Amino acid sequence: MGKIAFVFSGQGDQYPGMGKELAEKYPIAAQVYELCDRIRPGTSTQCFEGTEDELKETKNTQPCLFAMELAAASVLIEKGIVPNAVAGFSLGEVVAATVSGIFDNETGFRLVCKRGELMQREAEKFDTSMAAIVKLTPQQVQEICGKYADVYPVNFNCPGQITVSGRSSQMADFFAEVKTAGGRAIPLKVKGAFHSPFMNEAANAFAKELAQAETGKKTITLYSNMTAEPYSEDAIELLSKQICSPVQWEKIIRNMIADGVDTFIEIGPGKTLTNMIKKISTDVKAVSVTEYLAEVEEC
Repeated sequence: MGKIAFVFSGQGDQYPGMGKELAEKYPIAAQVYELCDRIRPGTSTQCFEGTEDELKETKNTQPCLFAMELAAASVLIEKGIVPNAVAGFSLGEVVAATVSGIFDNETGFRLVCKRGELMQREAEKFDTSMAAIVKLTPQQVQEICGKYADVYPVNFNCPGQITVSGRSSQMADFFAEVKTAGGRAIPLKVKGAFHSPFMNEAANAFAKELAQAETGKKTITLYSNMTAEPYSEDAIELLSKQICSPVQWEKIIRNMIADGVDTFIEIGPGKTLTNMIKKISTDVKAVSVTEYLAEVEEC
């Protein structure tokens, strides 16, 4: 029998009302939101009633997504669906680290609140943005980025899809070159050039926050955005440096499959990771948490 992995989504899939049905239907999900509200008042209100623009703000997006994702994971675990492995895309890695046992729920949430504040602070210093580039190879995207001083390939998502971060003033010309090469650029719903050198100071500041946080023993295998390999012991370096380093998502999924995972449950408000995984391999099952809960409750 194969292994189950929980994969936690990053910024971009958020939407007004996310998690409301979970909190209304499952007491354990409501308890997660209550914890988050005690630490950061108004978190559940932002999730359930916030506007799209409000949820786009990184200092809001990250805590709100963490709350929704931890609530959903808690529901599954309460139902006896415990993952053999976890991974998270960008901020999702903080949720994954929490579910793995490195942080307790309160510590994980406090850290993600700080992470969102630090990344927004850096994002506000520069006029930057992100875009997904489709229909080109990693080599093609890297070659085009190499022509620009401040455009970087940052997320290696799946075959034919790479995310770039860069200075906004250079993006129009960059997009034109992408089109000429046969690709297409899709701007993302985030404010900042994440996983690039623009985030170096945020990464350094977050390392200091992590160094002060209380940690526990990991009980579930956790894969790193930076290395695409399971964590050893140095969570501080891996979780801080991923803020300014590329996310090796395709490699993570291929490594998880090689290690025996054949079922991936995306924990988040959308299906972005599910769709990526289906492009990486047609031999595994990839479903959103909403779909998986519906399956479980039908049985």
